[in-house]
Amino acid sequence: MNKVLWSRIALGALACCALLLSAGRTPATEIKGAVTATWTIYDDSKLVGDVTCMVENGPCIVIGASNIKLHLNGFKISGTIAGCTSDTSLDDGIDVISVNDVAILGPGAIQGFGGFGIFLLTDNDVKVQGITASDNCFSGIFLGGVTNSDIERNISVRNSMGSEDGPCGGT
Repeated sequence: MNKVLWSRIALGALACCALLLSAGRTPATEIKGAVTATWTIYDDSKLVGDVTCMVENGPCIVIGASNIKLHLNGFKISGTIAGCTSDTSLDDGIDVISVNDVAILGPGAIQGFGGFGIFLLTDNDVKVQGITASDNCFSGIFLGGVTNSDIERNISVRNSMGSEDGPCGGT
């Protein structure tokens, strides 16, 4: 793996841990509209409308506990990226780090983020199903150290765009 990807993984893990430690407990059962600060969910949640993420230097949504389901219900989570560069970015759609038995369920779309669409790191028993990840600057769905998980029936298109040395090749 190249240096940009390893740097991004390390930065993502540190940033997410810091967010989890500093964020208040936010039970999120229904999500829609503009999100201006990272939204950490601790309960089963669902989108009830499209989400526009305006968070800078952090993920839009963090799944902050094990045994959580996030249903996109046919809606989309959109970042505001206008173009990608070779710089690393923490602007992910959804981060899932060091939790177990989590599901992100479509149909639904995650698009236009400066980082990853979905960033999964050191998780176990994760299910990502029916998601369309498009136009994200890094991978649509990234897995690092993820075990015993089902990533199925997803579409990943036009990710890792706009940079000659994109770290993940549009996966």
